[in-house]
Amino acid sequence: MSVAHRALQIRLPPLPSIKDVIRLYKLRALRELSQNFLLEPRLIDKIVRAAGNIQNNIVCEVGPGPGGITRSIIQQAPRKVILVEKDPRFLPTLELLADACKDKVDIDIITGDILHTDVAHFIPPDVKVGWNDPPPPVNLIGNLPFSVSTILMIRWLEAISRQEGAWSFGRVRMTLTFQKEVAERMSAPILHKQRCRLSVMCQNWCNVKYKFDIPGSAFLPKPEVDVGVVTLTPLKQPIIKLPFKLVEKVVRQIFSMRQKYSIRGAQTLFPEEIREEMALKMYNIADLDPVTRPYQITNSEFGRLCEAYKAIITEHPDLEKYDYRAPKKKVITENLDEEIM
Repeated sequence: MSVAHRALQIRLPPLPSIKDVIRLYKLRALRELSQNFLLEPRLIDKIVRAAGNIQNNIVCEVGPGPGGITRSIIQQAPRKVILVEKDPRFLPTLELLADACKDKVDIDIITGDILHTDVAHFIPPDVKVGWNDPPPPVNLIGNLPFSVSTILMIRWLEAISRQEGAWSFGRVRMTLTFQKEVAERMSAPILHKQRCRLSVMCQNWCNVKYKFDIPGSAFLPKPEVDVGVVTLTPLKQPIIKLPFKLVEKVVRQIFSMRQKYSIRGAQTLFPEEIREEMALKMYNIADLDPVTRPYQITNSEFGRLCEAYKAIITEHPDLEKYDYRAPKKKVITENLDEEIM
């Protein structure tokens, strides 16, 4: 029997089921933290299998909760597991797991919000590879709370674009759960009903694969929607090779009027008095039909629009500072009543 085969036989000592753990520790999912516990072992194992072979890998799990997915990860014999959990109520259950496998797998439990936690501090430096090399033996896995999933994904995409955080070690892969609608948006091709800003942003920096659905009935408490499991592998080169903030700004504004002609959204990139002129110039440079709808624009065509916008703000630097979402300045006239009288 090979060493690799023996490693796959690692099993945890007898432990109470996740359902029993929840009852023993009097745990309940908090609505304000968008918590939903997945209790079905078959589905939990399916999520972990979607990450591929994680044996001897460094695995960072986001929001482990009572530890259902954590157990499945441990059984795949990773080198190290990093758990980032915001809710301190789950610490006893996670410490129970860490103690049960202390001679088999190294486990770090980090109490904190993933939005403010740089997991790079806990990843061993010897796993680092070059960006153009195959992905490093590092995986991010998580059943993400619905309330932070999109915000977190955008932050991670920016980190990928800068090759920072976990991605300073190379093209670290992710296996994550999202509200089904969000998962569909991330992977949506052109013309898809869910095609949106998130589609373009995710696909610009990652190879996105929608793996499978999990029915809401498999969770406790049952959410009102089903869940989609998505894997993301950073690309060696993004489709649009421009700074993250510039790409995000152009894509966001164009999709701000999703059902209208795409030039209508592009106009909001510029001050009102020159809006139509500059947007038309942008589309002429990009060689794109202004009446194209946002969801009809391919990722490479968005690249041309971003390059056109960059050319315009290079020629007119003050336009880069314009923000359509910024509060409009109010004109204050002193003693207006006196003047009228």
